[in-house]
Amino acid sequence: MSELSEISIELIIPELLLLLGIVSLIILPNLGEARFRIPLTSTRIPVFIGGTRFQFSRDPRLPFRISIIILFLSLLFAQIAFWSPENWTGKVGLVLEVDRFSILMSNIFLSVVFLCTLAASHRLPANPLATGPSKRDSEIVEKQKTEDLYNNRRQVDFYILILMTAIGMTLMAKSNHLFMLFVCLELASLSSYVLVGFNKETDIGGEAGTKYFIVGSVSSAIGIYGMSLLYVWSGSLYIPDLTIMWESMPTLDPLPVISIGMMLVAFGFKVGAAPFHLAIPDAYSGASSIVAGLLATASKAMGFVALLRILVLISMPEQGEAFWMIIIAMISIITMTWGNISALSSSNPKRILAYSSVAHAGYILATISAIGTGLGNLDSYSLIITAVLFHLSVLVVFKLGAFLVLNILELRNQSHKLEGLNGLARKDPILAGSMFIFLLSLAGVPPFSGFLSKLLMINGILNSTIDTGSMSATAIQEWIVSVDLLFWLALAIVLNSALSLFYYLRMGMIMFFEEPENDKPVIYSIWIKISIVILAIMTALFGIGPISETLLDSVTNSANDFLGINS
Repeated sequence: MSELSEISIELIIPELLLLLGIVSLIILPNLGEARFRIPLTSTRIPVFIGGTRFQFSRDPRLPFRISIIILFLSLLFAQIAFWSPENWTGKVGLVLEVDRFSILMSNIFLSVVFLCTLAASHRLPANPLATGPSKRDSEIVEKQKTEDLYNNRRQVDFYILILMTAIGMTLMAKSNHLFMLFVCLELASLSSYVLVGFNKETDIGGEAGTKYFIVGSVSSAIGIYGMSLLYVWSGSLYIPDLTIMWESMPTLDPLPVISIGMMLVAFGFKVGAAPFHLAIPDAYSGASSIVAGLLATASKAMGFVALLRILVLISMPEQGEAFWMIIIAMISIITMTWGNISALSSSNPKRILAYSSVAHAGYILATISAIGTGLGNLDSYSLIITAVLFHLSVLVVFKLGAFLVLNILELRNQSHKLEGLNGLARKDPILAGSMFIFLLSLAGVPPFSGFLSKLLMINGILNSTIDTGSMSATAIQEWIVSVDLLFWLALAIVLNSALSLFYYLRMGMIMFFEEPENDKPVIYSIWIKISIVILAIMTALFGIGPISETLLDSVTNSANDFLGINS
């Protein structure tokens, strides 16, 4: 028993560190010289919580320092597990299971949260020298002093929410029980709802947070009700038990089908699929750019993890077409087309990236639907899951990189309009060049990683539709006449990717060919600049060369673990 406990603790070290960080953020900033007087005596005992705070505990930079150290250590252990998974896999009770799939997703989540926390030092700066405004101050100085004090007061709140989001996501990736999965999913979701409306100094932030919370709460309620129906049907929420129950059904039972459909509503909102995406553009544009980047990458990946477990592990029949195949295929086409057309008519860079995120959700859903045909084997399913996981992995690099660039422009209110990008190449060529690389990768232009990920998804779809052993001219003609749905899904990805070029290139042209609105230099932290440049380099390296092959091998192993294939 002691050996099992020791192994279990090792498997969840990143989560334990995140929990330690949350406790530290609650306690350390409140340490002070408070004393408790023993009744009927004059003796006072120091209790340290409250009173006049110590010099270190009243430093507004303390929450950021705690968070960045905790996230760095958590990511370090997650990376160690990623590169030597044989020593970091196993079960933690019945509700958590650590394999290469969950390790990969934990690395994605922690990388995003770490970069967002690093960028928060620019978007939510802490000023230890801040003083209150006086009557002699001008209106501008008074506003700046008030903002500095306001930022100092909300440092702890922001970083607690960030760490709660991270621990919810990483535990969700390891969940092997639907109840645990939903609890962790909602822990991360509730924190993200508050983060969306965190910028209370603007009306749009509060409105975006309220919309996102209402729509998210309703979708979660529907999903939880579906989960309860699934429990009524099976008597268990343990995913392996549900898989066995589903495979043992002689014919489809309406109750589990309805329950799975209701859970798809909840997860459809998490991934940004149409028609559940309507609150997402408002949420992205109302939230700060770092929170929008968190939603577009880690939160979306979290939703797809839950979706894969429901569709592939539970409700995937051993033979024949899955009942959800046509539904997911139709939703994917609507999602990618709706997202790209809406982005074409938008003039807000954050809304453009929000609709772009919707379109990318459509690409991934189209790929997942290929599994539901039941035409392939485990190898072809592994190819499809690999494509999905690879896309979610590299999406962190170029999608988050684009939001980090907008984060730099946000303090001057230049991230809500395309004109804010005018002449960026003249004021900061490195920043503009990095942003252009991110946009080209989002569009799927070779040789960047976005092209390789879309190519893998299209290859996975076509691999499930074409029987390469009988590719005669007659067979090809018969196959075209049959109008296989998955072939048109692959074509839809290609056409929509071409359509997205218009709004991505429009942003690039504005940066390089338009006159800047002012000549003021772009001021930001050197660490953010280094992060953006590294992400731009990784965008290229993950698209071609040995580094992309290494990542692809690791993702393939993760996909095999997810499907239970011995590699």
